[in-house]
Amino acid sequence: MAREAVTNAHGASRFALARGVIAAALLLAPAAVEAGHRHHHSKSHHSAAHKRHLQPVWPIEIPGSQYAPISWDQVAGWDTDDHLAAFKTFQASCRPIVARRNAVAETKPLGASLGEPCQAARVADVSDNAKARAFFETHFLPLQISRVGEEAGFVTGYYEPVVEGSRVQTDVYNVPVYRRPSNLFVRGTKQDAALPNGGPVYRKIGRRKLVPYYDRAGIEDGAVAGRGLEICWLKSQTDLLFSQIQGSARIKLEDGSVVRINYDAHNGYPYTPVGRILIDRAIIPREQMSMQRIREWMDANPDGAKELRRANRSYVFFREVKLKDDEEAIGAQGVPLTPGRSIAVDKALHVYGTPFFITGELPIEAPESKTPFRRLMVAQDTGSAIIGPARADLYFGAGAEAGAIAGRMRHPIRFVMLLPNSLDPVARGRTMPLPEPRPSKKIAKQFPQTPAAKDQPAAPDNAKPPEPTAATNGTPPSATSAPEVVPTPQARPNAAPAAAPKRAHRRHHRHHDHRRAR
Repeated sequence: MAREAVTNAHGASRFALARGVIAAALLLAPAAVEAGHRHHHSKSHHSAAHKRHLQPVWPIEIPGSQYAPISWDQVAGWDTDDHLAAFKTFQASCRPIVARRNAVAETKPLGASLGEPCQAARVADVSDNAKARAFFETHFLPLQISRVGEEAGFVTGYYEPVVEGSRVQTDVYNVPVYRRPSNLFVRGTKQDAALPNGGPVYRKIGRRKLVPYYDRAGIEDGAVAGRGLEICWLKSQTDLLFSQIQGSARIKLEDGSVVRINYDAHNGYPYTPVGRILIDRAIIPREQMSMQRIREWMDANPDGAKELRRANRSYVFFREVKLKDDEEAIGAQGVPLTPGRSIAVDKALHVYGTPFFITGELPIEAPESKTPFRRLMVAQDTGSAIIGPARADLYFGAGAEAGAIAGRMRHPIRFVMLLPNSLDPVARGRTMPLPEPRPSKKIAKQFPQTPAAKDQPAAPDNAKPPEPTAATNGTPPSATSAPEVVPTPQARPNAAPAAAPKRAHRRHHRHHDHRRAR
């Protein structure tokens, strides 16, 4: 699915603490940028191992983010929320988590840590708001989070459109809704498996040749027509575009029945927000931008609407799902979404089922209103435009009213991620391994230093271990004729021979290309 700062003094001080004092006190490993720096600039195996000993990696490392543990009484609006409603949504996310029979290799920061609170939620006696609140406070730790250098996150909204359609093509209903074509390939993924909502997509020519899949213009012009892929037919390309942007739709047929469709695959091109194009061309002012304004402009400008659609080369294919009229759309986690409680997040960073408390002011009641929004939400969906640690799409339900509210959401807001207690950073800080103690005076006397060493400055704590000398050739002193007092080894040159880095560099790039080719 393609989904496209409030500050205060206390918040600023907390985030300064997250970047500085907490990193020093708990020995936090830096985020992705620093991790890359360590990879490319480590001088030796020994120094890298020494750094790992002194700076163990904290169990949660979210790339590009800054975060700070806070207390529950610092979570604005926590005590006034409907925790029972949030608990029921969390339970829905826990069902697929608990149902996993085999452990899944999880590389995201939270890993499989939601398994413990989900097991507890399955058997917990939670029947009122007080018990639900106690459950979250018992099993989670609040962690204020945002992108590095920012104090607030950002939210948009989405909904499930309700549009008119037909099972057969007519003069009125002539825009096809396509299911996934059989000639659509994603490398490393089986054709009948769930496909990622980003990355390259191919079609096969002959037996072996793969080329990029058709873009929106090619598909609208009939590139996949006549293959029996039509689920149903809509009145306009605008109805289809908005259904694709939202990732699902309810299609009301002429006989009164309803067809439910959900996202199934895309054609491999990155999503280009049509609203951004209208803003860049000064057609609609940024402060007036909404989905309703986009629709109004496209309905009034058919030729311009066609060119605008095709500027977004991304195209979504659907699958028909068997849902009742009173059932909500299915999110990427595979569970029904809950209006006002489900959010779409960056699935490259976050684990489905993670609770987030979102607090700020949003235009819920009217376009210019500042309705207080302080609510515990659960990550159950994703979208190709949802990128970053504190970025979410709020799900508002189905229909025109939900669409009107969702369409005006583009606002900064604060995020508090609920971290399972098994990843408690404070507890982790208490168990961090310390550097080895200095040798006792008795041991030091048995291994005296040379007179020259007294005049030399003390070696820093992060100095590399001594390298083998030519005299010992890497063997223990007892196996050689070395003198009783071991001489200080010669300093190792800072720069390695030029040929070695080049070979390593070439190997690195070949490996990178190999991974990309998969």
